Amino acid sequence: MLTRTDGRFDCLDDWLEWQQTLHPRKIDLGLERVKRVFAALHPGYLPPITITVGGTNGKGSCIALLEAILCAQGISTGCYTSPHILRYNERIRIAGQPQPDEAICEAFARIDAVRGEASLSFFEFGTLAALDLFSRAQVEVQLLEVGLGGRLDAVNIIDADVAIITSIDIDHKEWLGEDRETIGAEKAGIFRSHRPAVIGDRVPPRSLLERARKLGVRLSRIGRDFDCQLHEAGWDWCSEDDVLRNLPYPALPGRQQFDNAATVIAAMRMLEARLDVSESALRQGLEGVRLPGRYQKIPAQPEILLDVAHNPQAAGLLADYVKTTYPGRRIKALFTVMADKDLEGIVARMKDVVDVWALAPLPANPRTATEPRLLEAFKAVGLTSPLHGFDGWKQALQTLMQDTEGHDLILVFGSFFLIAEFLADHGH
Repeated sequence: MLTRTDGRFDCLDDWLEWQQTLHPRKIDLGLERVKRVFAALHPGYLPPITITVGGTNGKGSCIALLEAILCAQGISTGCYTSPHILRYNERIRIAGQPQPDEAICEAFARIDAVRGEASLSFFEFGTLAALDLFSRAQVEVQLLEVGLGGRLDAVNIIDADVAIITSIDIDHKEWLGEDRETIGAEKAGIFRSHRPAVIGDRVPPRSLLERARKLGVRLSRIGRDFDCQLHEAGWDWCSEDDVLRNLPYPALPGRQQFDNAATVIAAMRMLEARLDVSESALRQGLEGVRLPGRYQKIPAQPEILLDVAHNPQAAGLLADYVKTTYPGRRIKALFTVMADKDLEGIVARMKDVVDVWALAPLPANPRTATEPRLLEAFKAVGLTSPLHGFDGWKQALQTLMQDTEGHDLILVFGSFFLIAEFLADHGH
């Protein structure tokens, strides 16, 4: 039973549990309620430099790269991302540090005190708390990751000084639409009239470009206005009037990280009149960036690789990474995703890479795809049934580890929740 004192809960977990029950819909895309509450929370609000990042895949990488570079420069930076892996506090960072329970609870209490009768969702509470804490800390730059879509996502109550769209693929179909054009129109909602934007998708939907044209957005596109060129000594970032040579490889694995890094550099170039970022800080940020749960290697025998690929595009990138990084190795995968994902699309992208599959039950999470639904997806793409019938993911992993040789790779991928439980269990 949750008990409150003077409008407050005693701990962060109680606040979060209460927020899950407050709003009738877990995801309620819309801005009016959030705008009203934020105006009451911070009347006369003057935002810091704001970079909003939307897209299907690559958002977390771009935010992490921006954060690492800005912090290397010594620029006070607030960073809001979702979802978290181990602790809610990961979602709200200042100067690279997750904010403590007490600070987040105090922000929640301030929001609750001014919201009146307005009902707020779990994500809206978190967004408002992040903006509140960044304002109080007087950060110079705030980095806001779009949680879902763009047009009606809560972070869109703030006008971005630069909007970044990473890649666009099919995900969250029930909320955003069935095709890239419809989804592109939703993502374009973070554009602002006559303000700059960067697109890191090499084949962007027409709807995205048309929206930018109508708004008079100063658009910079990868493959047209800037690009990256890889070579043995490093890589070059180039545009029509600028070249950065022999940059270090991004510390985040995967070929797509060069596109993400190039996109981030393009965004910072658009802000260079207001943000003084040295080439030294840029290099330091590229080398020092970290992002848990993405191609994360766990030292073990055999080696374990974790990734949160939970849509077809991300699964395709993971497949390419595994093929090029672990050629000739036997790949054994522990896998599950949430029920609203494109199961067939994910499994199809990985079918030629994985040799042995095991389904990873998450009994405590009702959103997980059921075992019959997962088996149906495997059958639909022409795969024999994976190992299944386990009580939980640990039992599935133990079975998968049997008859495993030293050169095998254990791939744990799919749901953020699976990666979180694995990392928590292994003391990370």
